[in-house]
Amino acid sequence: MALTKVIGQGLGSLGAGAAADAKIVFDGNAQDYHIGLDDSADTLVIGKGSALGTTTAMSFDANGIITKPLQPAFHVHQGSAQNNLSPNSNTTITFANENFDNNSDFSSNTFTAPVTGKYQINATVRMDNLDIDTAYVIVNIVTSNRTVQLIQGTSGFDADQVYQNISGSHVMDMDANDTAILSINLPGSGASQADISDQTRFSGYLVC
Repeated sequence: MALTKVIGQGLGSLGAGAAADAKIVFDGNAQDYHIGLDDSADTLVIGKGSALGTTTAMSFDANGIITKPLQPAFHVHQGSAQNNLSPNSNTTITFANENFDNNSDFSSNTFTAPVTGKYQINATVRMDNLDIDTAYVIVNIVTSNRTVQLIQGTSGFDADQVYQNISGSHVMDMDANDTAILSINLPGSGASQADISDQTRFSGYLVC
């Protein structure tokens, strides 16, 4: 049976106004949670566990700014170029370097959704040395539920392209443990000479 405590007028304040932390702990059967004042940082925090500042899920500062340190969000880029791509086949884009990965959800070129929700997924892919006979460039945002294609034509050029940039984003519905990757395809009769530059970026975050 749930226990309810009503806090009303005249109860007073939690804490004595001194330079000390104050908290309320919700003692659950399987998991504890806390709400408290981190006095040294002047922030109100909500988190998991009984210890203040441990596994903080949400923090409110004195200016009303809210941060969510564990909210799924990642940004990665390539460590080195992928060279001489084969045309007319899907190639997974590799990412060796993480700029940030808040909830440790990115690994082996793949983002894995920790919870069911709507995720903003962003791609910026720079291609170098595109053959003039490449018909167009397809960047695929591939998730477990669906694939979104970012397509850019290459017609109208009279020589190989030194570089071409393809960028786009989409809000994707993902279930818990669904995955997202980027892949690329170069349809046409172009030679295997196109490179994915190390300036390529992949990022995303949980919207709701």
